[in-house]
Order: sequence, then C-alpha cells, then structure tokens
Amino acid sequence: MTEQAYGDQVAVIAVTYSSGKYLDKFLDSLTEASTRPVRIILADNGSTDGSLERAAERPGVEVLPMGENLGYGTAANRAAATLSDEYGWIVVVNPDIEWGKGSLDDLLKADARWPRAGAFGPLIREPDGEVYPSARLVPSLGRGIGHALLGKIWPSNPWTRSYRQENAAPTEREAGWLSGSCLLLRRAAFESVNGFDPRYFMYFEDVDLGERVGKAGWHNVYVPSSEVVHVGGHATKGSSARMLREHHRSAYRYLADRHPGVLWAPLRLVLKAGLTLRAALATRGAR
Repeated sequence: MTEQAYGDQVAVIAVTYSSGKYLDKFLDSLTEASTRPVRIILADNGSTDGSLERAAERPGVEVLPMGENLGYGTAANRAAATLSDEYGWIVVVNPDIEWGKGSLDDLLKADARWPRAGAFGPLIREPDGEVYPSARLVPSLGRGIGHALLGKIWPSNPWTRSYRQENAAPTEREAGWLSGSCLLLRRAAFESVNGFDPRYFMYFEDVDLGERVGKAGWHNVYVPSSEVVHVGGHATKGSSARMLREHHRSAYRYLADRHPGVLWAPLRLVLKAGLTLRAALATRGAR
C-alpha cells in the first residue's frame, strides 16, 4: 500500500487539563526549541484553572476543546485529524515539558540519519537533573510481571532494570518504545497504525503505540542530543487513587491484548487478579 505523502510542516499538539503555570513555561520554552515555524494546538480535556484562556491570548496558539476529558491518546488523535496534508510531523507532548534550546530542531534533524523512523524521543530529565529512562524495551510477559510485582519494593530488580534500560548509555539508538510525554511522530507512520489506541484513557498508550509502530516496519529512535525537562504528574495530583487504578487497568489491557484466545484465558485471569490486588494495595497507600 502506498504511503500518504505529506509536507514538512510541524504541528505541536499539547494535551491540556488545568495545566496552570506549567503551560506558560511550556509555551515560553517552545519559542527557543526550533527555528522553524510550528503550529501549536492545545487539545484541551476540560481545563478550569484559567491557564487555557491565558494561552489562547498568545499569537499562534490554537485551542481545540474536547468537550470532556477524553484521555491523552484520544485527544491527541482528534487534534491530529484536523491537520492538513502540509503537516508531515506531529509532536505529541505534555504541557509540563520545558524545552531545551534547539531541542525540537535536534529531533527533526535525526530524520536524516533514520529515514524509516516513525517516532523520535528526546532525553528527558527530571526537575532535579536526573535522566528519566524514557527509551525502553517492549515489555515481555516475564519483564512485565517482574516489573509490576517488584518495581516498587525492589526498584533495582533485574526485570525492572532490563525493561527500563536504566543502565544503557544515552546514545542515539533504536528503542522498543518512547515516552509519550514528548514524542515527535512522522505523520505517515502515525496514521499507518491509526494513531493512539482510544481504549487507553491514560498510561500504556505510548507503549502500545511504540510496539505497533515497530511492527509496522518503522523505528522508534531515542535522540539524547535533544533534551527536555519533565515536571510530571501535575494533572493527576488531585486524583492519585483514580490514576493508580487507571494505570493497572491499562497494564492489564496491554498484556491481555497480547495474549488473546482460550488458551491464554487462565493467564489473563491470573493477571487480572494480581493487578486488581496490586491496585487495591497501591490506592490504599495513596489515601
């Protein structure tokens, strides 16, 4: 099947939900991230804190209200669907990202080195300067169970270390998937897999996308010459228990989808029971 031809224009889609001061910093830093003109779309899931109104006063910022909280991937999909064919690059990003100078240009330049890349991800730092492991392996069943069961109580366990690729040097390389908090997507690749799976409200939508992009013959490429800072978690602070349940629900969906049919039914039952119990224990601790 012939791939759709797109232009080389860039659209930045930030999925917002009462993003507060972080959205201001995001937009300020974006002006230094690229020398190219970029289209900015705020796919808003129901902000009520005034941040959206402030952002809308800036030149070149478009607001696309979702009407309700549709989740991360669905909001990004809807914004991407509004783009004309001149936009061949889509940046899907959290509004609590602070861009490094030239960081978006550095991602775009990697295209010359990886012409079959469908997704590019930068090096992501925590606010304290620590590098976040944002380029990971696709979670196999063994790695997934080991990480899920032991990740919190034994962070250095071998399954978590393997999955998160924490000891991998920050060199440009192919990854199984890249963090959806800041992701440059080749539009042809994104549309070849029909974008994010809308069944994921939050969490694992980026894992699922990265795996499907890879299976479709594209590459997921980590580009550490591009750096951003991610504050993280601001939109979920007021509903941590709900988000913990959502995280476990998405984890089950991801694993269950990859083990369909009658033969895998016993495993799915065990996974569901284990993740339900883990979610209950985690949400109790979050109260």
